[in-house]
Amino acid sequence: MSFSTADLHDANPGQVWVCATQFRSFGKRLTFSGPCVTVKVYEDHRPVKALVESPGEGRVLVVDGGGSFRVGLLGDMMATNAVKNGWAGVVINGVVRDSRRVDTLEIGVKAIGTSARRGDDETPGLLDLPLSFGGVTFRPGWWIYADADAVITSERPLKDGA
Repeated sequence: MSFSTADLHDANPGQVWVCATQFRSFGKRLTFSGPCVTVKVYEDHRPVKALVESPGEGRVLVVDGGGSFRVGLLGDMMATNAVKNGWAGVVINGVVRDSRRVDTLEIGVKAIGTSARRGDDETPGLLDLPLSFGGVTFRPGWWIYADADAVITSERPLKDGA
């Protein structure tokens, strides 16, 4: 898969929203895209774990962890399940753990940082809601595109103008 978020932005004026969050990249896939699935959690990896254990069908999981740096919301075992189950990538407004092992996997992950800690408190996740962070709203079913420059979203699949 080869595209540039900058080229997609330029070729599709008024159809692309660019997330201002400055993500770090993890995993071997440097670019990824697909329809959006959303979950809102706070310092509990369990709702994310349940989702990556389900069929991904080429979709991108967008996780709003409230920007917390305390608890990793995705680790190597969960990322392995995401690969096995066909998820294209994961975008996390929060942090990952086991990052060096995640980097060995054939998946794209964007997160704001890392932590060694995992959550102790079980909290329910809110699924399939619009999530807003980084100045954009991520809507279930909309398309996500991610590369080294940015994470962008669009209501429909985009054509690359490059």
